[in-house]
Amino acid sequence: MDQIEEAALARLIPAFYDRVRADPHIGPLFDDAVDHWPAHLEKLIAFWSSVMLTTGRYKGSPVTAHLKHKARITPAMFDRWLVIWSATTDELMPPDAAVALQAKAARIAESLRLALFFRLDDPGRGRPEASLHSSIKG
Repeated sequence: MDQIEEAALARLIPAFYDRVRADPHIGPLFDDAVDHWPAHLEKLIAFWSSVMLTTGRYKGSPVTAHLKHKARITPAMFDRWLVIWSATTDELMPPDAAVALQAKAARIAESLRLALFFRLDDPGRGRPEASLHSSIKG
């Protein structure tokens, strides 16, 4: 994508995670999970470089990383993460780049949500429709 470049990601990712860390709903989880923020931010920049620019810089497994914290993660936390991501990308990136980053983030969040919460014996669990229905009923 022409409007997304390494330098833009290097500005976006730290700004985004500053907002995540300040968020009362998901910030504590991130602060507890990350021991060394500068190194983690570099890893996240490499991740986004890999997924958006196909650089191959990221070496790791997002599912494995999130599984370590499964006991504290809820499906709603992915929604909150996406809200902050959308606001930050809208503010800091050109419109086409923001839309592309938001679409990719939504697919990644859904994949992680399914990896963490989907069970064959409970097919509705982990799907956005299931949480939407339960929030409407509740």
